[in-house]
Amino acid sequence: GIKSLPRIIAESVGRDIDEIYSRSDRGVLEDVELLQKITMACRSAVRASVDSLVNSEGRIEAASLFDFSGLVGKLLRTKTPWNFALEKEGFPKCKEEDLTPLFKYLEVCLGEVIRDNELGALIKALNGQYIIPGPGGDPIRNPDVLPTGKNLHALDPQTIPTMAAVDSAKLVVDRLLERQRLDNNGEYPETIGLVLWGTDNIKTYGESLAQVLWFLGVKPSPDQLGRVSKLELVPLEELGRPRIDVVVNCSGVFRDLFINQMALLDRAVKMAAEADEPDEMNFVAKHAKAQAEELGLTIRQAACRVFSNSSGSYSANVSLTIENGGWEDEKQLQDMYVSRKAFAFNSDTPGIMTQNEDIFKKSMSTVDVTFQNLDSSEISLTDVSHYFDSDPTKLVQSLRKDGKKPASFVADTTTANAQVRTLSETVRLDTRTKLLNPKWYEGMIGSGYEGAREVAKRLRNTLGWSATAGAVDNWVYEDANATFMADEEMQKKLMDLNPNSFRQMVTTLLEANGRGYWETSDENLDRLRELYQEVEDRIEGVE
Repeated sequence: GIKSLPRIIAESVGRDIDEIYSRSDRGVLEDVELLQKITMACRSAVRASVDSLVNSEGRIEAASLFDFSGLVGKLLRTKTPWNFALEKEGFPKCKEEDLTPLFKYLEVCLGEVIRDNELGALIKALNGQYIIPGPGGDPIRNPDVLPTGKNLHALDPQTIPTMAAVDSAKLVVDRLLERQRLDNNGEYPETIGLVLWGTDNIKTYGESLAQVLWFLGVKPSPDQLGRVSKLELVPLEELGRPRIDVVVNCSGVFRDLFINQMALLDRAVKMAAEADEPDEMNFVAKHAKAQAEELGLTIRQAACRVFSNSSGSYSANVSLTIENGGWEDEKQLQDMYVSRKAFAFNSDTPGIMTQNEDIFKKSMSTVDVTFQNLDSSEISLTDVSHYFDSDPTKLVQSLRKDGKKPASFVADTTTANAQVRTLSETVRLDTRTKLLNPKWYEGMIGSGYEGAREVAKRLRNTLGWSATAGAVDNWVYEDANATFMADEEMQKKLMDLNPNSFRQMVTTLLEANGRGYWETSDENLDRLRELYQEVEDRIEGVE
């Protein structure tokens, strides 16, 4: 197979990229710096490759399968553009025999990127002609998605999780559990609360689905047709840790698309719950036994851990409530979440989603960690409201007997070196790269009315994370106020572009203070109230 560029560069200095990833994640400064150098070298090399295909008009010409750069290099005994770039970045010993097949493949991918066929396919469709089918999804994960303009299809739901997804899932789960173990004096979390998204599992071929199975210590295996229908418990000796209990919140789209996989998950939970193993090594069985005794159920009945909305229903509606601001307190949001998300799936009675708030609350009350995945660089936590809509962090805190707030983590699997960060860390990163990044907000505002609305929406979504998880630092609101409200020039821009969105931003900041999520000076609050009155007059046409 083709080696990745980071691997080629690492090998040129006598290192293994997986070891560099591991040591960098542990904070070894030498490898943190080396990984940064490798990352910048990769960008330079790819940029050099693309620049070599740019014509005099600044356009990218169709990439050719003919290795013109390599031929010229051999004739003139010179290096290729990407090798020059790598040498300039301090990596002169990268092997050309490894680089050549990689950059040939990247040129093919670039050719597919610029071979835009959307208008052509649209005209064909309007003429009733045949359109070539192709997979949808993330082109970074699956370059076969390109070129655009295909008749999109997803995948066979019964073929996920793929073995590649299982391998990726193990990496994320092991990193999360190791981080929790180190943070809690060697103790593993007993229960993890997860969210499964439909489209995300299509794009990743079931990575988050495989994560649930690996928490349980269950291994999926495909049959001869590639359908994943068989499960086996991984022996505790091989697993090397306890089986972690899970509470799985499936989105409405996941329920519609992957009902067979919901059955797979339920079977996996019940297998773990019925295993004859010590309670200290099997938290699924430990909790199922306790819940069965308390609620007067059998072990299989008590081991319901897969939940979603009722049939035909979608989301917790928490996001809509936060968007319109008409909620009294956080308990109202939590009650809404429970009433809409406590429909249990049971593989023993397929086809029926039964509302079971007792089991749902009992299961949630044991959760030590809440967990979600980010699998695409296109969408992050504050881009959309879906992520906080399905986050149960404060709900779990209200249900736990000790009132302890669970740890919250987000896995970023957008790169080969998957990162597991706390929810607060991820919100901070998202804020720095988007909401408070001048390149982002100036670009948005420069685009006009819709750009101003996008800024307002992101600020409102940030408030959502305060309401459902308490994951937003005070400085986020303080800096947002300084950036968009304290600057008179910025005020004028936003008010002129989109007074309704500007009013929403003012309202969001006042609401954040009123609900106790933001502590600030009386001067800032007085300014916001004056701005609200001013923009209200502007909208109403009052001179």
